[in-house]
Amino acid sequence: MENEVRLQKYLANQGLCSRRKAEEYILEGFVKVNGKVVTELGTKINPKKDEVIFKGEEIKRADKKVYILLNKPIGYVTTTKDQFNRDTVLDLVKVKEKVLPVGRLDMYTSGAIILTNDGEFIYKVTHPKYEIEKTYNVTVKGIITEEEIKMLEKGVKIEDYISGKAKVRILKIDKEKDISRIEITIHEGKNREVRKMCASIGKKVLALHRSRIENIDVKDLKLGEWRYLTKKEVEMLTL
Repeated sequence: MENEVRLQKYLANQGLCSRRKAEEYILEGFVKVNGKVVTELGTKINPKKDEVIFKGEEIKRADKKVYILLNKPIGYVTTTKDQFNRDTVLDLVKVKEKVLPVGRLDMYTSGAIILTNDGEFIYKVTHPKYEIEKTYNVTVKGIITEEEIKMLEKGVKIEDYISGKAKVRILKIDKEKDISRIEITIHEGKNREVRKMCASIGKKVLALHRSRIENIDVKDLKLGEWRYLTKKEVEMLTL
């Protein structure tokens, strides 16, 4: 039918979770359609007619899509709820729409993070196959060498995998303070990947800031400030 859509895509498009996470919720029996639990991933619904219950609450259609760029300060976690009652990025972004962080930054990393209620957007920006670049400014202890830069660029062993190829350049070396500042651009974004990449070459990260997502930077936003993405920026990330 023309108005039908896959259930997992519908849940993602309402800003409830990513499409992959929606599939998990469906398989685990957290979703009802017209009063019946649905566990088949191929199930299609008509958003205009069917009643969808997610974790006991009826889902209302999110017709307005919002895309927000936040310059995250240190001390905030990128989850919607935190089991330790720590401050989350949603405490900084006050909008009526239910938005989710696109990817993650750890509590001690500052910088660019996008929030949205568009699940398909989240999928495209976070999935490695779309190769969305994220650029980080990294301050490490010690003087970094050209050989270590080349190692980071080619990929280094992290636990059970090799990091993908990266773009790396030296921003500043301070011999007196025994620190180096480098810029690292990656598109994988696995858990704490930049910190682990630096650790693999024997460099401890002292400060980490994500300066850009593709060509969208936060240089005009103070820490804790946010703005809506422009239509052109949204298209650049998804087309």
